[in-house]
Amino acid sequence: MENNRKEASYIMAKEQVKAIREFYVSSFLYCIIIPVLIWINYQTTSFPWAVFPALGWGLGLIGKGMAAYGINPLWGKVWEQRKIQELMNKEGF
Repeated sequence: MENNRKEASYIMAKEQVKAIREFYVSSFLYCIIIPVLIWINYQTTSFPWAVFPALGWGLGLIGKGMAAYGINPLWGKVWEQRKIQELMNKEGF
């Protein structure tokens, strides 16, 4: 039983590290690509179209960061643990 718990903890930790790494990579790419898009926008037209990918990607980045670090105002860790316990106690699951 103890071995299973350690294995489950290891898998969860590994998944969280993967999510954090993906967040860092996405943040790095955002910091490189968005300024390039802004520069292209500035060079080609007066309409600020670069705002749209910056906002869209930025909102996605915020969501990815919140998920990676376990920050969720609607369905946080407490809700997740409660739901897991509920499903484990359910008959026939």
